Amino acid sequence: MAQPTGIHARRAALRLLDAVLRRGETLDVAFGAATKDVRKFEDKALARAIASEVLRWMVDLDVLIDSATKKPLPADAKARTVLRMMLAQWLRLDTPPHAVIATCLPLLAGGPRRLAHGVFSTLTKRGIALPEAPTLPADVAERWGDRSAAIAQGLAEPPPLDLTLKDPSQTEVWKAKLAADSLMPGHLRLARGENIEKLPGFAEGEWWVQDIAASLPARLLGEGEGRHVLDLCAAPGGKSLQLAAQGWQVTSLDISKRRLDLLRANFKRVGLKASPLRADALTWEPKHRFDAILLDAPCTATGTARRHPDVLHRIGPRQIEEMAELQAALLERACGWLKPGGMLVYATCSLEREEGEARLADSKLDLVPISQDELPEGIAPGADGTLRTDPGMMAENGGIDGFFIARLASQG
Repeated sequence: MAQPTGIHARRAALRLLDAVLRRGETLDVAFGAATKDVRKFEDKALARAIASEVLRWMVDLDVLIDSATKKPLPADAKARTVLRMMLAQWLRLDTPPHAVIATCLPLLAGGPRRLAHGVFSTLTKRGIALPEAPTLPADVAERWGDRSAAIAQGLAEPPPLDLTLKDPSQTEVWKAKLAADSLMPGHLRLARGENIEKLPGFAEGEWWVQDIAASLPARLLGEGEGRHVLDLCAAPGGKSLQLAAQGWQVTSLDISKRRLDLLRANFKRVGLKASPLRADALTWEPKHRFDAILLDAPCTATGTARRHPDVLHRIGPRQIEEMAELQAALLERACGWLKPGGMLVYATCSLEREEGEARLADSKLDLVPISQDELPEGIAPGADGTLRTDPGMMAENGGIDGFFIARLASQG
């Protein structure tokens, strides 16, 4: 019997959710294996969209499911996961109920299939709706404190597509070519859903994909004028590209061969130069000191929840503690690699204080305050001169990822 059109994408979405919720994998890591049997770009994108919307709204989807069952389904029950997918498609992706039923029920058999059909039919007849903003898991809301409601509002929609231009002086030119918005020189913002490789300027290397928040750490080092900068944990290379475009001589260090291969490919496409170096920053020793260092440290990445809603369900105290220990070790080593008077920018795409503000407590470097004129309109540095962004900011302009950024200097 022929399978309904679209079932491959739904099966891939189910695999993605299983990888995240049961094995603790990221969406990015799980994506290749989960979609290996899906041929079309559009179907791969649909699988990712279904899984992402389930993870974004899972607390609220579970409330709806529980309201239509006499006995709560186990959290890891396959029927619950499929029901989450069915509701996410109907309520978030505007898939007609008959298409949802035709493409999702074949993922189940026997009693679970009849149960899912009954629950979904009951809920569609009630005319249900999701809240304006997703409900965060209780432990996440507690960690993010007073900002949790605003952050949740910022997570309601997937983010737009941000680009960084190789030549910021061409911002208005590319803004017109791509029908884009721009929030600061060198930045473009497009609607999500674009096939990146087909956009004008991609093949010519005129720009690369990079959230505007992720572009700020390199911007804060300014023009290189031929000086030497070390980009630690550099791959896949967005910040190294920025630094090279700003006139720095860039050493791009990363431990991953696969990610360094991506960095090399990105530099080749864009037509810039760097010196990639595969090494473990915890044991590597440089042959010379650097004028500047960019440490965008490995982190829990909770600030990227708009595009990676898996972090809402994978990250807890253990992961935060492990990352904070790694960040402390990296920061301590990097401080010793600066020339006298050299500058270091420390950044993490995390919303956790343990990975941001707390990491500066033992720093041997002096804080160099970030000024308002270095930032896009709509965000401001803190009173101490560091920068904390989160997905609840710049909502009227499409939002921003969460980052902590501090600029430090060694004593001259």
